[in-house]
Amino acid sequence: MHELGIASSVLHEAQQEAQKHPRARLRMVKLRVGEMSGVNPEALHFCFEVLVRDSKLEPLQLEIESCARQQRCPACAQTFTVTNYNLACPQCGEAKTEFVSGDELELASLEMEDYEPGAA
Repeated sequence: MHELGIASSVLHEAQQEAQKHPRARLRMVKLRVGEMSGVNPEALHFCFEVLVRDSKLEPLQLEIESCARQQRCPACAQTFTVTNYNLACPQCGEAKTEFVSGDELELASLEMEDYEPGAA
């Protein structure tokens, strides 16, 4: 399950950024995960929760934005979302289209909140 390694790397990067803001605490990590990335979003979410549970990061949350596969038609320049594994251009019917996106695995953003250690 490579999702555990990915979740660990995401947490590491988030903590590196949080160290630059000592009076803030991480609240939310937002990722973009493409359907062609080879990453199972549910497994990634589970692994993230396991790593955060009972740690100083709790109650850090993970939000995953799923990104659909996009193709581009060289004949008519139409960019479209692939549905039902059909790679043909819906505009002109061209069968040979080019992959554009859908393999993303990106740390999109971090949300932080003001935090005073020891304050209740």
